[in-house]
Amino acid sequence: MDARARVAWNIRRLRVTRGVSQEAFAVDAGIDRTYVSRLERGMENPTVAVLEGIAAALGVEIEALFARPQPGEEAPGPLPSGRKRQKIV
Repeated sequence: MDARARVAWNIRRLRVTRGVSQEAFAVDAGIDRTYVSRLERGMENPTVAVLEGIAAALGVEIEALFARPQPGEEAPGPLPSGRKRQKIV
């Protein structure tokens, strides 16, 4: 796994683990939602400044974005789709 794929894996893993949508994460990180999607698919090569914003939004040190997946670790699954239903009072 190259560095770009490793960063993509970790961004998605950390975001999904926290239960944050791409849209909410993009706002917190100060980047566009479509850019988040491309990052998570390994299609973009982010700058150090972008990685710092991503790490801050995820509440981790930048080094966490370069962590190697554990042997046998599966890719993170998707978050539940759709918006949460609001109770009508």
